[in-house]
Amino acid sequence: MSAVRTRFAPSPTGYLHIGGARTALFNYLHARHHHGTFILRIEDTDRERSTQESIQAILDAMTWLRLEWDEGPLFQSQRGELYRQQAERLLRAGKAYRCYCTPEELDAKRQAAMKGGRKPMYNRTCRGLQEAPPGRPFALRFKAPLEGETVVADLVKGHVLFQNRELDDLILVRSDDAPTFNFCNVVDDATMAITHIIRGDDHLTNTAKQIQLYEALGYPVPAFAHIPLILGIDRARLSKRHGATSVMAYRDMGYLPDALVNYLARLGWSHGDQEIFSRDELIEKFSLENVGKSAGVYNPEKLEWLNAHYLKATPVEALAEAVRPFIEAQGHQISNGQWLVRMVATLQERAKTLAELVALAQFYLSDGVTIDAAAARKHLKPEIEPPLRTLRDRLAQAHGWNVETIHAHFNEVTEQFGLKLGQIAQPVRVAMTGGTTSPGIFEVLDVLGQQRTLERLDRAIERIAAGTDAASSHAAGNR
Repeated sequence: MSAVRTRFAPSPTGYLHIGGARTALFNYLHARHHHGTFILRIEDTDRERSTQESIQAILDAMTWLRLEWDEGPLFQSQRGELYRQQAERLLRAGKAYRCYCTPEELDAKRQAAMKGGRKPMYNRTCRGLQEAPPGRPFALRFKAPLEGETVVADLVKGHVLFQNRELDDLILVRSDDAPTFNFCNVVDDATMAITHIIRGDDHLTNTAKQIQLYEALGYPVPAFAHIPLILGIDRARLSKRHGATSVMAYRDMGYLPDALVNYLARLGWSHGDQEIFSRDELIEKFSLENVGKSAGVYNPEKLEWLNAHYLKATPVEALAEAVRPFIEAQGHQISNGQWLVRMVATLQERAKTLAELVALAQFYLSDGVTIDAAAARKHLKPEIEPPLRTLRDRLAQAHGWNVETIHAHFNEVTEQFGLKLGQIAQPVRVAMTGGTTSPGIFEVLDVLGQQRTLERLDRAIERIAAGTDAASSHAAGNR
């Protein structure tokens, strides 16, 4: 068997969406599993819709997902001469013909076919034409077999039969000299020696037509695997109403690339009951035999759960660097890398995305903490003022600022006033964070540092003394 060669061939007419990324991933995994070659080919023959911006968006998404290609990116727009040569070869062999029908005539033929209850196929008016109409432009059409059947021996769906009489005479080259998708596809895959074509099952009918082209050109037919589409929870085709469909939108929302890769792999493929796979495990275990025939259902909650797992499993130093751009995007500059690591360590178990981690970190990043009025009424009561003042004074005189020292001073105050830890810890939490939930209070104070802790305690004590429930905010400060 020849070495495995797969390809991902997106059209640069927009961003790389979730379905395209899964197709790229399956091609990548199949090639890596077989120690083969993974090729990136940009199918940019649609001159009107293809843009450089879209090309860059695809490259950025592939790079972010770490789906490294071995060859490419290759561009169809740079292979025009090859397509012309192959089209002329079919014409000389009598396997293609010139079609002089105008767009208006073709549309009228389609409308008539549909009104007559027939498939809107080309009626082959020009197939047997003996004399060319003078001065009229022409497209080049494939002279498809009229009898028999074409078999797609699909590695996922099994054998799929198409009656040749139901397949159209494909346009190979349009009248403006632009080669078409199906023709370019076949020429590229054949000349690039692609052995396996893995793509969405919406291409299945195209595959039958393309197999006829392979045979007409005398090229070996590659193996095909048509993977099911991705549906939303409502079983409709995945769209924006189900959530973000752009790969880079997930990056911007704070998802980790390994989490998204793991999630996409499980959308239509399985290995027993295992849910979490490292990249090396995916490469080792991936096989087309375990790709399902039914559609994968996109579940954003499962993706979020998976991302939370990857966040927790990421070394805290690496996580700190991953979250830094999200912090800086909010205008905060972190000059102390060790402080950032310590801060992230307190939130790592609580966040599901990098964006959520930054949201949880607001009381660390800014001194403009707004105290929740309900939390203040419940915890910042007059009777807590004396122990709070005492704690503030003890912390002000603390030698060495760390979790153990802070904990010891809390214990001293609870013993002095006969309090349970929660009775003093919750008011302090409200003073530090503005609310009643946070990481461990000793860790919070340790990360905030002595000066910021004392400043926030002072403001809380002033609030209690003033007897007000009004929310207070202060100028933001960066750390």
